[in-house]
Amino acid sequence: MQILSHTTPPLAHAPKIVFFDIDDTLYIKYDNYVPPSVTTALLALKERGIMVAIATGRGICVFPPAINELIDKVGIDLFVTINGQYNEFRGEPLVDFALTSEQIRTTTDLLKRKNLAYGYMTRDAILAFDETPAMTAALTSLHIPYRVVDSFDMTTPVYQMLTFYDDNSTIDLDLPSDLKTVRWHVSGVDILDAKGSKARGIQAVLDALGLDFSEAMAFGDGLNDLEMLQAVGTGVAMGNAHPNLKAVADYVCPNHTDDGIYQGLKMLGVID
Repeated sequence: MQILSHTTPPLAHAPKIVFFDIDDTLYIKYDNYVPPSVTTALLALKERGIMVAIATGRGICVFPPAINELIDKVGIDLFVTINGQYNEFRGEPLVDFALTSEQIRTTTDLLKRKNLAYGYMTRDAILAFDETPAMTAALTSLHIPYRVVDSFDMTTPVYQMLTFYDDNSTIDLDLPSDLKTVRWHVSGVDILDAKGSKARGIQAVLDALGLDFSEAMAFGDGLNDLEMLQAVGTGVAMGNAHPNLKAVADYVCPNHTDDGIYQGLKMLGVID
């Protein structure tokens, strides 16, 4: 890990593609805005022929309006979403990794036995089957819309499940070995395939585009960015990132509120 500064040597080779997390990387989630310097930085990348992509735990259906505005301004058309489980290029599915019906059934039964609120994330919506204070706190704090339903059509692909309980809880989900959890809020947890990660989604995307991990750069701040930053040629953690992410990053740029993306790209010589 190297803290970026204006004396940091520029990268030997500019990346061909840069992946950006959304929450607390591109987007200041609790204040609900994208810093103007983000738009400037991403447009500068595109002017240099560098592809810009989003890699997020969110589904496309729950992108904040400010991110959708950024996408329109910059012209972003490559999305690694739902922690790499659903990936889209120019409005068309590129590659996806849906949960199996057995994984969904087993996990649903388990969460019901533990009296935990839960939901399914599809390409088009988050569908919740109960509402609790923990669920409301997690989803509303990130401005994530959801719909409470009584039933579900099991022919609809489910890419991830969600459950809600405090991070200081003694609850042990005791999931099957083919599933794992990633906490994204003090009250919110993603449940996905054990092999699932942003890195797996990025690998599939790069393969489809004829690119290699060594030609990719990524910026992130959270625990679901660990595999991504370790896999790409250049992994950059935000200054506000989780300590465990900083530990595996190649570089640490300034905080998201201090024009971290713009400053980081500039310090590494990727943009002027």
